[in-house]
Amino acid sequence: MTVVVVGAGIAGLACARELLDAGLPARVIERSDIVGGRLASEHLDGRWVDTGAGYLTADDPAFLGRLQSWRIAGLAHPWTDTLRGQQGPPTMRWAAPGGLNSLARDLARGLEITLGTEITELPEAAAVVLAMPGPQAAAILPEIEQQSWSPVVTAILTYADRTWPDFAGAFVNDHPVLATVIDDGDRRGDRAPVLVAHSTAGYAREHRTGQQLAEAVGELLNIKEEPEIKTRFWPYAQPRPGSGGFARYGNVYLCGDAFGRPRVQTAWLSGRAAARAILQSTEL
Repeated sequence: MTVVVVGAGIAGLACARELLDAGLPARVIERSDIVGGRLASEHLDGRWVDTGAGYLTADDPAFLGRLQSWRIAGLAHPWTDTLRGQQGPPTMRWAAPGGLNSLARDLARGLEITLGTEITELPEAAAVVLAMPGPQAAAILPEIEQQSWSPVVTAILTYADRTWPDFAGAFVNDHPVLATVIDDGDRRGDRAPVLVAHSTAGYAREHRTGQQLAEAVGELLNIKEEPEIKTRFWPYAQPRPGSGGFARYGNVYLCGDAFGRPRVQTAWLSGRAAARAILQSTEL
């Protein structure tokens, strides 16, 4: 039986890993030249900066077990349970010393992955997994049910010195431009003078630059210095929360973080759920 997984983000990698561990290898095809999707990190000035997901959280026993395995391997560690402006009880956030993308690379070990290849029509296979945002999947399979996603602009702000009070990060509630800001020096543990700002969806629908994000961060933290700014635009960053684990259309499965509360754990669980459905539908 041939299984093709389109998309090497956390959902696609979790799906392919589950299939391989059960004895059913899958071929993963990714249009980017790296794995990870929004589990993204960039190597800047000799260090990793997370530019997609800001951290990991876990309340599912299986995913918490995955985090503990990464912890034992030295790939992840508990970071903070408190961000400014957070609502609800304290929640432990996990970070990765080598960037969150290092976790995706770990999941990818031993998998058959083809990078730099964009899929525009369904591959011929006994089962196909579309591990991607619904709007992208619908371009391949039009009958896929519509999903609502919001964009985000991420700005990496590098300063000459740390001039702000110590903090892990903050939710900036009800701000027209700024949604969250993370102290990457705190997250990475090296106290580098680097902040990562994520925009509101409204800002990202109108702008692709980080200048206003930098200005908003300066006002929030009383930083007078102008930073070096590097930006990344995520057209499909935040899905409207859904349910169901995954969706199936004949021999095509759709998975990702739109099938629950949008976070890395949801994508990982969704990919595993799709894989298990495939395994149940075939005789190994």
